[in-house]
Amino acid sequence: MFIDFEGIDGSGKTTLSNLLAAKLKRLGYRVAHAREGGELQAPAARRIRELTRDSRLLEMSPRTEFFLNLARDAQQLDEVVAPALSRGEVCITDRYLYSHLALSGGGRGLPMDELRPACELASQGLWPDLVILVDVDPDLARLRKRLGKLQSKRASDGDSRKGLVGAGLAVRVRESFLEMARKDPQRWLILENNDVPLRVLEQRLVDAVVARLEGREQQVQRIVPAPARPRHASPTTLQNLEERFFQTLDTVEQREPALAVWMLSGIPGLAAHQQRLAFAERFPGLTARGMVGLDDVPAMDLRELLSDLAPAEVAFSLTGRTDSRAAMLRQRLYARAPTEVLASLKQDGSAPAWALRERAMRDGRLADVLAGLAGQDCEESWVVREAGMQRKLFAEVARSLTCVPGARADALREVLLPHDRLAVLRSTQGLDTPVARGLRESLAGKALKLVLRSLTGLDTEEAWALRERGAPQTKEALDSVDGMAASRAWKLRVDHLGRWPTTALSSLKGLPMGPHAQALVERVLAEHPDRLPVLRNAYAVAATARTLSQQPARTPRVDTSSRVEA
Repeated sequence: MFIDFEGIDGSGKTTLSNLLAAKLKRLGYRVAHAREGGELQAPAARRIRELTRDSRLLEMSPRTEFFLNLARDAQQLDEVVAPALSRGEVCITDRYLYSHLALSGGGRGLPMDELRPACELASQGLWPDLVILVDVDPDLARLRKRLGKLQSKRASDGDSRKGLVGAGLAVRVRESFLEMARKDPQRWLILENNDVPLRVLEQRLVDAVVARLEGREQQVQRIVPAPARPRHASPTTLQNLEERFFQTLDTVEQREPALAVWMLSGIPGLAAHQQRLAFAERFPGLTARGMVGLDDVPAMDLRELLSDLAPAEVAFSLTGRTDSRAAMLRQRLYARAPTEVLASLKQDGSAPAWALRERAMRDGRLADVLAGLAGQDCEESWVVREAGMQRKLFAEVARSLTCVPGARADALREVLLPHDRLAVLRSTQGLDTPVARGLRESLAGKALKLVLRSLTGLDTEEAWALRERGAPQTKEALDSVDGMAASRAWKLRVDHLGRWPTTALSSLKGLPMGPHAQALVERVLAEHPDRLPVLRNAYAVAATARTLSQQPARTPRVDTSSRVEA
């Protein structure tokens, strides 16, 4: 039998396909997994995958990508799948040609009727007997994917080519998968992976597959395990939001404890702090990293408590803090986590910050100093950038220009463009300069996510035109209005609330809970009562607004570094 697993990134298909392979082997079946442990078994296929993921290849067209992906699977078919089936083994794949139909057709917009004949040629008539679609809320998938990167120390991984398009791609790909499943119900089995323990999913999956292997008829196409958290009889409102959030967090902790920790990221207030304390011993690194943007005394106390257990994560969590207590903690942490300490100095032009940078320069840490130089336009910063150019640290120099305006910065961006366009684009965040405008226009069709995120805080006609163009395609258009109270920001949120509800919520962070915000939060909670990312973002916004209302008036600063991808 040929079994294929499909699903968007972060759906859990790789984990579940490997669990199924292991279980079937224990039951006595001979099994071959074409992507065992998450790695394609054919070396040539691995090389092709690297090519299609390379974000430097911005000019690669959707058609080229499609044919390369077909070549990858054709090689897997010839080298792994067909031989295994000829030996009478159960062969499991983690993605097959359906993925390319969903990506190129549903995601990129190429005509499906032109793609299918090419897939038939690549398949040589060999299609799976069973396709298992692991279906998940795309917002939850992003949370899990981000968490997985953090846990595997890949948090600084750059975007793949797919990632540059924006989060909307996963939504369109998921819709395409569901449409394929609807049209071929005998072949497709949908397994929901939203809010149930992994062991329950695994058992339901194994039962369904063994039934197929034994020739027993299956009456259902969609497996929906009973949810781990009970559905509430009454609606969730702003009045009971905190209670509901922490009830749900308790349930999430039982099945995915690390996810529960990550859901607290950036949320202020006593209740969230007490919960972080409960997690700190088991998950010191995640707990510390989740405190980026928190500047209250309890958060600082917890950082100091965790500094020996998770020095790198504590250092990272100091990003944006310029007070004396943060400066003292950085001094202590520098010997153990110099890279993270220096990166946390973004936007910090204080004397202690420059003392640390000078120390790092003496230690030969030029690249790390550049990583924390964002927002600095003093003469000392330009000396460091010149040293970086001499060492050909082009990407690092480009990133050091983030949020730095002016002709001098734009002139250097022009020099850096041939070396790393994406790093230069990232450096234009919040800037309205000729270079920034030209770069956004030229890359909007190739790196829409980064273009939209570079608009954060911008209130110009060009920025609004790009947002309005991009909002139907991807959520990052709403990310770019984080903390903005302009009438056009409210209109953008309301117009695209149905498509991007969790992002519409997160974009309110830093705003007071006035009538517009209250109405929007209540509406999203009413329309999506059981979506975990919605509940999380609604509570984060409400808790932040409450905390800000209790502080002396000040200019709000929206810290996008503490954003949880949902």
